[in-house]
Amino acid sequence: MKVDLNADMGEGFGPWKMGDDAGLLQIVTSANIACGAHAGDWDVMADTMRKAAAHGVGIGAHPGFADLQGFGRRPMAMSNESVGRLVAWQFGAARGVAATVGAEVRHLKLHGALANMASRDRDLARAAYGAALRVDAHVILLVLAGTEQEAAARELGADWAGEIFADRGYRDDATLIPRGTEGAMIDDPDAAAERMVRFVEAGAIIAASGHEIPAACDSICLHGDGPGAVAIAQAVRDALRGAGVALQPMAGRRA
Repeated sequence: MKVDLNADMGEGFGPWKMGDDAGLLQIVTSANIACGAHAGDWDVMADTMRKAAAHGVGIGAHPGFADLQGFGRRPMAMSNESVGRLVAWQFGAARGVAATVGAEVRHLKLHGALANMASRDRDLARAAYGAALRVDAHVILLVLAGTEQEAAARELGADWAGEIFADRGYRDDATLIPRGTEGAMIDDPDAAAERMVRFVEAGAIIAASGHEIPAACDSICLHGDGPGAVAIAQAVRDALRGAGVALQPMAGRRA
């Protein structure tokens, strides 16, 4: 049994730092790097990509809404066509910056409110992913497992990997419990680690209600912006290894 550990990184901006990217790069196997819209800038992107490559960590583009103040977590009303261009613009920037440091972008993961909206709206997900695929037909789409994101990736015939979250609670439809709502966040490292072993071994998302949703548990997201991020990441890594799960950068699937 194999699984990828991914974390969102490169979310600083200019002199402002966010998260312990250096610590997470010792633990994860893939990094989702902000592309300058919801967070990050060209210098932060380049530095994070260079360090990820040096650690053998797979590099991914992490496009979101152009909302620095809201960190990309506020829904925005945009046409699907415009969303596609927004994603292509950020993906192209990530690919260009990666090339300057001798690295390449292997995967793409939508961020924040854009990701949440695409998990419920298949047409929006198709617009975002279709635009990315026109930039690179072989990029791996890291999708929220069991949602409309996965359905869109399948319809597009793309390489994709299913993602589950170590520190977020789930509703019965495989979408995340909204932040600020009871059960949305799992802050205890041991609890996060134990549930990830259960998810991976069951091949399913286990909702807060106890309902099990069969899912492709290819990659586990370890959020990098919380104070306990590194502790949770280390606990999840240790627990998976203890359960005999091999850790490696994600591979795409089409089935």
